[in-house]
Amino acid sequence: MKYIASCSFGKDSIATILLALRYGEPLDEAVYCEVMFDRHISGEVPEHRDFIYGTAIPTLERMGVKIRILRGPQTYVGLFTGRITRGPKKGLLRSFPICGRCAVQRDCKLKPILRYQKSLPPDTVQYIGIARDEQDRLLRLDGHRISLLDKYGYTEQDAKQLCREAGLLSPVYDFTDRGGCWFCPNARRRELRHLYDHHPDLWARMLELQALPGKVTEKFNRTTTFSEIDAGFRREDEQLSLWKNAA
Repeated sequence: MKYIASCSFGKDSIATILLALRYGEPLDEAVYCEVMFDRHISGEVPEHRDFIYGTAIPTLERMGVKIRILRGPQTYVGLFTGRITRGPKKGLLRSFPICGRCAVQRDCKLKPILRYQKSLPPDTVQYIGIARDEQDRLLRLDGHRISLLDKYGYTEQDAKQLCREAGLLSPVYDFTDRGGCWFCPNARRRELRHLYDHHPDLWARMLELQALPGKVTEKFNRTTTFSEIDAGFRREDEQLSLWKNAA
């Protein structure tokens, strides 16, 4: 049998690996799939990507953990600029992924993972980072997908503390409590504000995509265009500047 840990390098997946090492659980490798924005830019928030390659992978490898990195051939930009080939919207750019039916999740992450899983023995056991206090998600696990966090009684906060003590807590938890690509349509306002404030180069790339003509949808998420989000942040900055000058 083979034992692998699914790893995003968030708190739950790293805590799973640490528990496997602590309690002598079998672990052949940790598997990470990196979604790419384009051929050169990662889909990970830059702080998280720096943590993954600069801290987490080297530290875990020193602990004896084999890390396998997967990447698919497709990218966010490739999907965005691909054209619909049939139906009434034929010829339009596919543009922003749909919330709840994300083509990026399907084509850039799930497909490479499923392709790799086909190379594994059929009885491979997969460690999934689901905490004890996530009962709805735990109920969806089957015999070959196991939560070590549940087995050893770790909640999400316990997992975070375990990572913090090991020096393996991603800095993204300073401004969000979830993982996800920096261009995710489910990104919360504070995540978008962080991108706007700290990564203007990436923000500008999204505005460039928004400006492309002939898209099947103009909406970045269910309700708003990326340009509208940008304009809202600019108004906030202008109001803050006026308030400071008045003070």
